[in-house]
Amino acid sequence: MVKKPNFKEVPVREAVGMVLPHDMTQILPGEFKGRLFKKGHVIREEDIEPLLSIGKEHIYILDMPPGHIHEDEAGTRIAKAVAGKGLSLTEPYEGKVSLKAEWLGLAKINEAAVHAVNALEGIALATIFGDQVVKAGETVAATRIIPLIMEEQRIVELEALAASFDGPIVEVIPFAPKKIGLVTTGSEVFSGRIEDKFGPAIRKKVEALGSVVVEQRFAPDDKELIQQHIKFFHEQKVDLILVTGGMSVDPDDRTPGAIADAGAKIVRYGTPMLPGSMLLVGYLGETPVLGLPGAVMHEPFTSFDVFLPRILAGERIEAADMTRLGYGGLRKS
Repeated sequence: MVKKPNFKEVPVREAVGMVLPHDMTQILPGEFKGRLFKKGHVIREEDIEPLLSIGKEHIYILDMPPGHIHEDEAGTRIAKAVAGKGLSLTEPYEGKVSLKAEWLGLAKINEAAVHAVNALEGIALATIFGDQVVKAGETVAATRIIPLIMEEQRIVELEALAASFDGPIVEVIPFAPKKIGLVTTGSEVFSGRIEDKFGPAIRKKVEALGSVVVEQRFAPDDKELIQQHIKFFHEQKVDLILVTGGMSVDPDDRTPGAIADAGAKIVRYGTPMLPGSMLLVGYLGETPVLGLPGAVMHEPFTSFDVFLPRILAGERIEAADMTRLGYGGLRKS
């Protein structure tokens, strides 16, 4: 059971010179909610009226029991225990410490570890979902203790628990700049009868993550020519090969076969996520080769958007990564 702190009650008009044991929050409905006075503030004569305005007729001076620590110290220590690379800690605010991304990257969260930490009495650790793209300055996690004070031994136990996991509980993996080769298939695009929509959409996505399409090559629905373009990019040592068009089950859709015949080992063709079920992931040596579904042209988020950041963060995609997308993989239109 979490022990309640002991306080000495002092009338606010007699509290000049005393130290506040916690933040004082002011709430002006529709206008402001925030810290009026910070923990550790020494009360001055001019502070009496502002304190009275937020309903503080008395000030409670904390009598800290031996072996206990304040919420601010506890929150900071929890944040340090769970944080890996790519994260900076904010100062405690009303006991809460936030972990913010230091750079553009992929948020990696150990879900089991988060649950284990929150199973400890009086601990709150909230995170975003893992494998999300985060920008510098965005909050990835936040933590605090529920009571105002806590036995220090509880935090020591939490620190030991956090250290027992394989790797940090929360971190942000930066994206390494990658050179990407793009093969666009389809006789209708190759002949110029319709405008290519894949190129602009893909360039926008990869450039937003710090990579670049070094070249785009076009091919009709000809398996051998598609193979040649894939092999060309592999010989050029690009980091990722993307192939668009011809990914459905129509008889003249040749892209999946061309990727396989080019020598790529297919991880899986098809994923339960909608939109984007016709995604193919393979590897030509160590180079990932993706056959992209048509939805990439017009949908803001597909299975491609799930795996592109992970590949740019240096991860290798396995079949299980693709099959588990069914749970939560139905995107609302």
